[in-house]
Amino acid sequence: MKKFFIFLLLLFYGFYFLGAQNKFLIQNKRKTDKINFRLINNLVVIPVEVNGVELSFILDTGVSKPIIFNFLNISDSLKIKNTEKIFIRGLGEGEPIEALKSSNNIFKIGDAIKLNQDLYAIHELGLNFAPRLGVLVNGIIGLDLFRDFVVEIHYSSKFIKLTEPTYYNYKKCKSCERFRLEFYNDKPYINAQVSLNNKKIPVKLLIDSGGSDSLWLFEDDSLGIISGDNFFRDFLGHGLSGSVYGKRGKTESFSLKSFTLKKANVAYPDANSVFFAKKVKDRNGTVAGNILKRFNLTIDYKNSLITLKKNKYFKEKFNYNKSGIELAHDGVRFVKEYEHFMYRLNENEGNNINSKGGIKLVFDKKYKMSLKPAYAIVELRNDSPAEKAGLKKGDIILTINGKPTHHLKLEQIMSMFYGNAGKQIKLKIERNEQVFNYSFKLENLL
Repeated sequence: MKKFFIFLLLLFYGFYFLGAQNKFLIQNKRKTDKINFRLINNLVVIPVEVNGVELSFILDTGVSKPIIFNFLNISDSLKIKNTEKIFIRGLGEGEPIEALKSSNNIFKIGDAIKLNQDLYAIHELGLNFAPRLGVLVNGIIGLDLFRDFVVEIHYSSKFIKLTEPTYYNYKKCKSCERFRLEFYNDKPYINAQVSLNNKKIPVKLLIDSGGSDSLWLFEDDSLGIISGDNFFRDFLGHGLSGSVYGKRGKTESFSLKSFTLKKANVAYPDANSVFFAKKVKDRNGTVAGNILKRFNLTIDYKNSLITLKKNKYFKEKFNYNKSGIELAHDGVRFVKEYEHFMYRLNENEGNNINSKGGIKLVFDKKYKMSLKPAYAIVELRNDSPAEKAGLKKGDIILTINGKPTHHLKLEQIMSMFYGNAGKQIKLKIERNEQVFNYSFKLENLL
């Protein structure tokens, strides 16, 4: 009987270990962990260790399995195995893209670890999103993390908190709103209300923390979801299947129960770009990062709940790009940098600028050539102020309003294009090894 009992005990722990391999578990007694993140262009970028290699991933509620971009650059160190070729599709008008599906990968996020994680590796260079964000991003992760934990996203303090569901306790919160989540293809949807053309319209929206925009709506005359006359055409974003274009406008308001945002940005993507997304029953669009960041979120997939609490970003004004320029990191370029320094000479060693007590202080400067980031125009809106001024796709921006761009982050440069209408923008650019100067004023199109 003793041997039989030991056998059953080993069998039980064997099945437990196999089960644990297929989910994330937190390796501490508290069964909860806090991970700091970077908020880049309304996106949550978290550190993820894959097979012992430290990477950066976007936390994306709209993705099923982890995806690694620009795989060829890190393939040797990742040592992924058990691969098979598949095709995956995302937003955009292009065809499905080829990827490698890999199993038995070890993922570690803070104290959370999973020993048997599937991932998709994409080696097409054009699908590397890091240049458009200006920071190193290796991939995206979503469902596997949200399914195994209650995930708190504190946009205001820039950390996420992962808690195993059985250890999570809900606290009373009078200033919060709680919603039931609906799931289609393992993706979360929320019911909200939008006001357009003096009409209040209930909408069902995909929650997409991996999108940096505010609100996307699928035009539908029968529901009253139409852009009206107050819009302009623009580049909306870059999906797995290519670029997405459409109309940009403003809502009269957007409401999540008692939380109401006035004049929220809205985009209406072209039908071809979202053909497959519209096949989800009753889906009317997407709510993304520029709205989500205005709340601290508690997302509980196990109980199909999401809790929202307003944070410091709630009253931040909705703005949009008034220049027509979209930039991306475009490699590096050599830049001449001056170094200022001071040294001392005796009085008989030459001329001086200042002297005291027989010691001469000499101020001089030298320069060195350094490699610095280059930023190129990758999208240019038709009839925009920048296009009318003469700028072109491929132009490398050297300075903006007198500031060398290599001293700035991409996000800092882009923020200047979101300024008030009438603001003067002066650019020095390089085109075909020639330098040109352009200037234009930001225009309000809405």
